[in-house]
Amino acid sequence: MSDLASVELGLDTFGDITRDESGELRTGAQTIRDVVDEAVLADQVGLSFFGVGEHHRREFAVSSPEIVLAAAAARTERIHLGTAVTVLSSDDPVRVYERFATLDAVAHGRAEVILGRGSFIESFPLFGYDLRDYEALFDEKLDLFSQLLEEKPVTWQGTLRAPLTDADVFPKTENGLRAWVGVGGTPESVVRAARYGYGLMLAIIGGPADRFRPFADLYRRSLTTFERAPLPIGVHSPGHVADTDQQAWEEAYEGFEAMNNTIGRERGWPPYSRMRFQRDVGPEGALYVGSPETVARKIADTVRTLGVQRFDMKFSTGTLSHARMMRSIELYGTKVAPLVRDLLS
Repeated sequence: MSDLASVELGLDTFGDITRDESGELRTGAQTIRDVVDEAVLADQVGLSFFGVGEHHRREFAVSSPEIVLAAAAARTERIHLGTAVTVLSSDDPVRVYERFATLDAVAHGRAEVILGRGSFIESFPLFGYDLRDYEALFDEKLDLFSQLLEEKPVTWQGTLRAPLTDADVFPKTENGLRAWVGVGGTPESVVRAARYGYGLMLAIIGGPADRFRPFADLYRRSLTTFERAPLPIGVHSPGHVADTDQQAWEEAYEGFEAMNNTIGRERGWPPYSRMRFQRDVGPEGALYVGSPETVARKIADTVRTLGVQRFDMKFSTGTLSHARMMRSIELYGTKVAPLVRDLLS
């Protein structure tokens, strides 16, 4: 079996507020309970990772992903649990480390953290941060978090946070904490992830995967430059699996349309259309929507193209129902995963 055939397959969710079978929006509380059930099913079908995003707006239920992940940890056995992503810029690195070390204890060493700046900015004014410091906040806090991961007393000084002098942080993990940086596609972010020794998680939410090959190559070269051992590269992309392509497209479209139009009104995007959706689910698009065979072939192509070690499908988008997401998870674990490994072996 080739190295590519050992690729890890995971799932991500932002805890989108979904509609029930009658078309009514579910509550945030019920959505959170649904997310925990989704993590349990992902574990049962043998997937490698379950990630929960952090947001602070009405369309998403999860603002404290570590609490949701801890609930999932108590009901799962093997699957790794993490964020997608933790918005480090508007959080405190010490508290982030403490929460994840605690989650790691509850999960018996299965916790992971994916750090990012966040494509949504609601958390910055909510927690008292100036958006003019957007870049500097992430730079400084990533530097501090990197030192905290060594789990030794830290002496550190920046410009946007109080300094630390010989500060020790608890609890300690038993075997360290696996950490990644989520990158949307800037070379500087790729090099920074390599410099600090984080795994690279590429968020590919538009266009063909081969657009990101220069970033994967840059990351590997940068690891060599910084004299670091090889580290994993992952991909995060939206998707949905159903029994047939047509069924998957019909089930997924409404949710993708709702989410794209909601965000698009804020960001000046044109209205989402069925024509664009069909382009996005095609070979040159970033949506992994279709039958198990279709999705497996597209994932295998991405893994080959970029040489990645993990693929995380964001299985929740907009108002797609919990029942359909559960079926998607089942098919992803029982049908897609074996097909991907067969295609790559």
